[in-house]
Amino acid sequence: MGIVVVDVCQSNRLATIDIEDMLESEFPEVAVIINDCLSFCGLCARTCFAQVNGKIVHGKTIEECLDKIREAIKKELAMYQ
Repeated sequence: MGIVVVDVCQSNRLATIDIEDMLESEFPEVAVIINDCLSFCGLCARTCFAQVNGKIVHGKTIEECLDKIREAIKKELAMYQ
């Protein structure tokens, strides 16, 4: 498992892309976990979101959310360097 964990709800639009392969190949220190439910149903229905080491990251589009996830990952990894 990576030092940065990205949790994604399987009902969220982010689960429609291969986010695991994308992020884990770009950041070897990252583990992407697709969960049945993250218990944020209102947020999940309205926007793309994920949790990066327990912190919610969201965006209006998949691309915007991915950009914000990448930023959050870089901030988390900076703490280990």
